[in-house]
Amino acid sequence: MTPPLISLFNVRQRYSGRTVLSVDRLDITPGSIVGLAGPNGSGKSTLLRLLAFLEPPASGTMTFEGSPASSSSSPGPVHRQVTLLVQEPYLLRRSVHGNVAYGLKVRGETDVTARVNAALEAVGLDAERFARRQWFELSGGEAQRVALAARLVLRPKALLMDEPTASLDSSSAALVRQAALAARSRYNTALVIASHDMAWLHAVCDHVLHLENGLIIEQKTLKKSEEMK
Repeated sequence: MTPPLISLFNVRQRYSGRTVLSVDRLDITPGSIVGLAGPNGSGKSTLLRLLAFLEPPASGTMTFEGSPASSSSSPGPVHRQVTLLVQEPYLLRRSVHGNVAYGLKVRGETDVTARVNAALEAVGLDAERFARRQWFELSGGEAQRVALAARLVLRPKALLMDEPTASLDSSSAALVRQAALAARSRYNTALVIASHDMAWLHAVCDHVLHLENGLIIEQKTLKKSEEMK
């Protein structure tokens, strides 16, 4: 039996002695789409950072593909498979091509240019027009799409998204959504999406978790037509 991609067992997270997140059990399965809903400060971002293995929990156990996995802000083996896209894009001080190609070059991958161009096209950016642009020449929506392309090019097993469309215009938001769903279809990438856009979450997610005061107070399993998947 295939184990969950990521599992949390009796996980608690505390900051300055205050418990901000408490999860008894959570499984993220390969290819699933999980939504995180709840007010600001409910624990969604903290949960995403834990799922991305960017910080260790105060207590509890986390596994990746059935094996215990350590958390660290420094890149490690798990970070090659799990990636987080935050609301405010962080780009390296280099060209669009350089940003998207960075992870591939670190891994020693080949055929970098072709994969970079495909990733840019996936987020609606014409490679011929955008590849040579510098990071400071991009609009907010373009920068977020470049940041997403830099993650999609790695073909991660899990893509975590923290309010990925909150500050985007409707056109850029639609392209980000489409690109994330395409990664799920092409590479069986699991998606975990924190968003206030409940219509989107209910349209695409298999499950929506509602958080409040660091607790999962409700979990909805959604039935969707094949056209929405």
